[in-house]
Amino acid sequence: MGQFEAFVGVNFWTALFTLLNTLTIFFVAKKFLFGPVMKIITDRQNEIDGLYADAHQAKDDAEAMRGDYRQKLSEATQTSERMVKEAVARGQAREEEILREANREAEAIRRKASADIEQEKKKAINDAKDEISVIALAIAGKVVGRELQEADQSALVDQFIQELGDEA
Repeated sequence: MGQFEAFVGVNFWTALFTLLNTLTIFFVAKKFLFGPVMKIITDRQNEIDGLYADAHQAKDDAEAMRGDYRQKLSEATQTSERMVKEAVARGQAREEEILREANREAEAIRRKASADIEQEKKKAINDAKDEISVIALAIAGKVVGRELQEADQSALVDQFIQELGDEA
């Protein structure tokens, strides 16, 4: 077997020392290298997890704020719609009040105008009676050739006016 060893070149003691050196390096690396490196990796993973948790919390907060914003916007919209409806209702009520007042005023003006017309009509009729009576007396005086007594004159005027009123 010596030749095989020489040919392969594996010496038992060399292989054993190599194995022992490798194990020693492994345990020393595990104790002094893998531990701190794993600690750094774990710390970094915890930091990343914390960032993700913070981001998730911020996202949840943003969603909550968004919901609040939508609710407040909806409330503001409802309030503004209610205010507009109330303003429209007040405007319509005021419009109806103004129309009623205008109608009352127009009716009062119309009644006053009718009364004024009626009064002017009576005045015109009385003025016409006076003028007609003067003219009628003058004509009657010339036709009869004498002056009429006041009672006769008044009766003739009233009869003449009555006849004029019937013709009109």
